[in-house]
Amino acid sequence: MDTSDPNIVFDEDGVCDHVYDFENNVKPNWDTGEIGKRKLDALIKKIKDSGKGKEFDCILGMSGGVDSSYMLHTAVKEWGLRPLVFHVDGGWNSELAVHNINVMIDKLGLDLYTEVINWEEMKDFQLAFFKSGVPHLDIPQDHAFIATLYHFANKHKIKYILNGYNFSTECVQYPMQWFYYGTDMKHINDIRKKFGTSKMETYPFSSVYRHKIYLKYFKNVNVAKPLNYIPYVKEDALKLLEKEYGWKPYPQKHFESRFTKFYEGYWLPERFGYDTRRVQYSSLILTGQMARDEALEKLRKPAYNPETIEDEFNYIATKLGITSEELREYFNMPKKFYWDYKNQQSVFRLGARVMHMLGIEKTKKRKK
Repeated sequence: MDTSDPNIVFDEDGVCDHVYDFENNVKPNWDTGEIGKRKLDALIKKIKDSGKGKEFDCILGMSGGVDSSYMLHTAVKEWGLRPLVFHVDGGWNSELAVHNINVMIDKLGLDLYTEVINWEEMKDFQLAFFKSGVPHLDIPQDHAFIATLYHFANKHKIKYILNGYNFSTECVQYPMQWFYYGTDMKHINDIRKKFGTSKMETYPFSSVYRHKIYLKYFKNVNVAKPLNYIPYVKEDALKLLEKEYGWKPYPQKHFESRFTKFYEGYWLPERFGYDTRRVQYSSLILTGQMARDEALEKLRKPAYNPETIEDEFNYIATKLGITSEELREYFNMPKKFYWDYKNQQSVFRLGARVMHMLGIEKTKKRKK
């Protein structure tokens, strides 16, 4: 990590606060040994008990990425769970993602539930964020994925959602200035009001209050992160998926979506100077899965292919129904950030502090 994180702090030895956060807050709450195994066994029992007499005992969102794919394999083959597997099609699936989802589903003998988001609404939502000038352009996609996940859980009366988040590959947090909260409806509605044109009558909105309070405490819908209880090594997971399923790796994390590939690989680093690989590689370095020199060497090359980026740029513009010139105008417009629009950041921060005090959230969030 470098000063593209505007809140980074270095000590006299050049060690940044991300390292101290990992050492002081993540590691003490991360155990993949005997303690982790006992917690995992207890969790699996709760999930199975909650699903007795039902078709499914948990729900798992399938993006086609390595984390969700490996978690699906482990949930079915090793833990004996019966997940409802669903996928949200936001209009940007890559051929590789479709392949990886299908090989997993076919080999495991599962059914796949797919929710297709109204493309005209998604397109208008994404264009509103481009016009706003902010860096967090992936909120329209991410919000649809989260909202649909909770909707499916509630609809099918499933009490456990399997979440692929893991300390092993995601222990370093993205700076708030790069990625803002995807469920801040005050922020979303302000941008939509200023730049959107669609009434969004079918898009699956869900406020943080709905899924963090109503569904959790009134409907007893719980989020489980089982990968934090096992020794999860990304390279080993990739080898297993390739061998067992013919699964194919992506050039970079989150590249299962063509939009996210363009957005994280080109738009963020070139327009804002934010290279998401710095965060991803930092996590792998801290957990012993990558050498720092290797990460620095990879960062010398751009995340996008310079030979094909013009075609990618034109594809994104055409898909969004605008000209390449208009998209270039958004690229060159004055930069804006979450604080330039209405938001509920103070509410999110207060909620995080309360959950930490109550022991619901074990790891601390870096101050911004």
